[in-house]
Amino acid sequence: MSDRIRIVILGGGFGGVYTAMHLERLLRRDSRVEIALVNRENYFVFQPMLAEVVSGNIGLLDTVSPISRLIPRCRLYVREVESVDLESRTVTLAPGFRPQPLVLQYDHLVLAAGTVTDFRGMTGLQQHAMPFKTLADAVRLRNHLINVLHEADIEPDEVRRRQLLTVVVAGGGFSGVEVAAEMNDFLRAAAARLHTDLSSEVRVLLVHSGQRILERELSASLGLYAQKILQGRGVELRLGQRLQTATSDSAVLAGGERIPTRTVVSTVPAFANPLLATLPLPQEGGRIVVDQHLEAAGATNVWAVGDAARIPNGAAGVFAPPTAQHATREAAVLAANIAARIRGGQLTKFAFPGLGKMGSLGHRSAVAELFGKIRLSGFPAWVMWRFVYWWKLPGLDRRLRVAFSWLLDLLVPPETVQLRLESQGGVQELHFEPGEYVFRQGDRGDSLYVIISGTAEVVGEAAEGGAERILSVLQAGEFFGEIAMLQQRTRTASIRCRTAMNVLAMPQRQFQTLAKHLPQFRAGFESTMEDRLQRDQQ
Repeated sequence: MSDRIRIVILGGGFGGVYTAMHLERLLRRDSRVEIALVNRENYFVFQPMLAEVVSGNIGLLDTVSPISRLIPRCRLYVREVESVDLESRTVTLAPGFRPQPLVLQYDHLVLAAGTVTDFRGMTGLQQHAMPFKTLADAVRLRNHLINVLHEADIEPDEVRRRQLLTVVVAGGGFSGVEVAAEMNDFLRAAAARLHTDLSSEVRVLLVHSGQRILERELSASLGLYAQKILQGRGVELRLGQRLQTATSDSAVLAGGERIPTRTVVSTVPAFANPLLATLPLPQEGGRIVVDQHLEAAGATNVWAVGDAARIPNGAAGVFAPPTAQHATREAAVLAANIAARIRGGQLTKFAFPGLGKMGSLGHRSAVAELFGKIRLSGFPAWVMWRFVYWWKLPGLDRRLRVAFSWLLDLLVPPETVQLRLESQGGVQELHFEPGEYVFRQGDRGDSLYVIISGTAEVVGEAAEGGAERILSVLQAGEFFGEIAMLQQRTRTASIRCRTAMNVLAMPQRQFQTLAKHLPQFRAGFESTMEDRLQRDQQ
């Protein structure tokens, strides 16, 4: 390489951005050094306040800051990372507008990729559970909740209306508790402002595998206080249980309880970024093993920070938890060590006991545990929670925006404007559990279904009081729903899941487009339709 020293940081979370900020300050006079940060977005998200985006207490963009404003001397690459080669000291980035990858050489590599939400291998959750980790997740969830309220307001069937107004949240840590509390407040307040009072029908259920919520985060007394507050505001707790699967119509718990709902939110599981598993570095639990200087074991000038690293923290056998306050302190130590390595100075060991933990319970209430001794709850803890996180927001402009949003929240109710940013109507993968209906006889034909796995039975529903008939059983690779699509009519039979089943659903618009322009495509479905109609008449 040339005389220039390039530091490449992978990840734009707390660990990555704060490392770059400290490096800019420490090395601002060293013209040899180039700092590059790679992130899939061009903004930094202040995640501790993300739940308030869902409720509308703060604006959609109040929790984000442009990375280029936080680290103006840093070269920002808004790309996905395809691979890392430790031997050649290169990072390959995904192509941009030009169909060619971009290869960056580095002298120092900082792994700060963090964690991802990954439902692979978890039946039904990948298709129907909504994750809650990113700004896009928060916006998508908020839009969904607003849509649910409007649909419930015009739904005449009481059972379907209650299903629409039921929300299931999986995960009793800070993320799950905070998003459940904010959704509960938002749904009840917004429902009360609609033409009919739906607030009494709102149900928010929090499912947690432990015996109390926040059991790993806070002391027993504060955890029990949090439970009491949430239950007093109508949140139902399912403790000692797990969310096993989800369908388009329900959430199924491991104990067999089936909860009719159209909204399943999961704050678990969080896995290490898959990129880390491709690196030939020692790992534990998916995290890079580093020494007390934050340098990866067995590698030189390869560092890791935040959720990407297993970091010794003082005493033997003690490791830094994946929290924002630890990540920002790790970033300061890491930046100092990289600067020391470049200049030939002494490396610093990381040790930070933590200042405490805080969590919001919604409706101007919170819990806080400081220095392991001071415990606060209720309104005083909420004031401290807001002040501390407000003060930690990067950038004066962001603090002013959030302060103004909070002031408005005290004076006027949150807006319920729905922003539909994503395209609608694509092919979807859906999951169904035994006994659930994909559609019923007489329903409008709006999709064609292809079975990926599992089985379904075609049910001919008789007149009231008569017995139903099982017309046929469909296996993986077969399709159904074509009759109503081709003849522009309602469903001629019901389809019921027989064994746990995954299907691909093609909306009517896409089906009709293919049928119009591909005659063989249409002819194949018409042939199957005629055979089935003749069989059903026998």
